[in-house]
Amino acid sequence: MVWDVFNWCDMVSLITLETTMTGDRYLSILSDHLQSFMFIAYSDGLGHFQQDNVTPHASTVATKWLQEHSSDFRDFHWPPNSPDMNIIEDGCLVACC
Repeated sequence: MVWDVFNWCDMVSLITLETTMTGDRYLSILSDHLQSFMFIAYSDGLGHFQQDNVTPHASTVATKWLQEHSSDFRDFHWPPNSPDMNIIEDGCLVACC
């Protein structure tokens, strides 16, 4: 499994996971990679972060972390059981302008 975050002009290196994604592993990725990317790309705090609704993304620890960092960027909520309107396959993340 790989994880990545990007926008129209920047991209973080792909992060390879050799194990199953859990809420705690996802939290470490958010804090180690997403926060710095969003700070650099959207220093004004106006960036939007989009993710699908898989279990690690909706975990209590990840949701709490995103709420705590809501002043750094906005989390675009993906409703459960919504039609897959995202061209990115399951498990990928997108930082949108």
